[in-house]
Amino acid sequence: MTTTTKKLETLCKDHPKFLRKGGLCVALVVTETARVRGFPLAPEDLRTDEHGQVAGLGKAPVQRIIEAHGITKVLAEEGGRTSRGSLGLMEAYVAALNQLHQAKTLNLDEALAWWLGKVRAHFSSEGPKFHFDSGKSLRANINDLLDQATELQATGGGTNYVGAMLQHLVGAKLDIVLGPGKLHHHGFSVADHSTDRKADYQVEAVAIHVTTHPTEALVRKCAENLQAGCKPLIITLGDGVEGAAFLLKNANLADRVDLLDVGQFLTANVYERSLFKAAACKVTFSKLLDRYNEIVASCETDPALRIAIKGDDK
Repeated sequence: MTTTTKKLETLCKDHPKFLRKGGLCVALVVTETARVRGFPLAPEDLRTDEHGQVAGLGKAPVQRIIEAHGITKVLAEEGGRTSRGSLGLMEAYVAALNQLHQAKTLNLDEALAWWLGKVRAHFSSEGPKFHFDSGKSLRANINDLLDQATELQATGGGTNYVGAMLQHLVGAKLDIVLGPGKLHHHGFSVADHSTDRKADYQVEAVAIHVTTHPTEALVRKCAENLQAGCKPLIITLGDGVEGAAFLLKNANLADRVDLLDVGQFLTANVYERSLFKAAACKVTFSKLLDRYNEIVASCETDPALRIAIKGDDK
């Protein structure tokens, strides 16, 4: 993650309304204004003559920006002009852009691409929907969520929705098993090397790595875990298990690193917590997803990661 995108992530955590339609419109128009006018930006110059709205904000200019990048849906009929708080969002964004510019770390092309990714995510912002189908296996219900995340990822402007969902589903299960407050949760885009973490999660001496695509770099990290006295555990998609096993064997770590399929990892937990009562599995899994949504709300800025929990469709 670049300095520019890190700043935008922080901005949206501090001002969640940026990820609503009106906030996205403000961000797009101010970014385009910065490209045209240059720096430093003065907030007073981006207000209308009546000082009640953001200058240039409206449906037409917003649509011109997004349509130039292949997005044809209408983001907002008023283009954010009637959204409460637009001026405050504009001022916060201008301050962030000016800070990046002064530090010589601003990349407006990256900023625009980041916002466009959020616009694309917005159009799929209901995110995955959980419909518990009692006629299917637990594993099939879990796979349905992952399939939805895969579809969302295909139109999400490069966001790794599957990886983020895996990480937070595992985190939710661990929270339920261990109890609240035992784990530190972090955003999916937060790299391990930027913190003191040895893995995505560490429970006692177990270093837990959650990944969609096991790599040689991950295997090297597992070797580092072992040297540090930790027991590594890799949790991945079913398709990734065979590849991970191959990489571990090549590194002579096959018998030193545990490797689990995330579907089996979650399915076993739901059955155990339901005391193997089939009728209780839906409630148990819904509680897992409730915790997942709480983690997403606290760690992520993208509303498309939230799972909408619906009733039984049978």
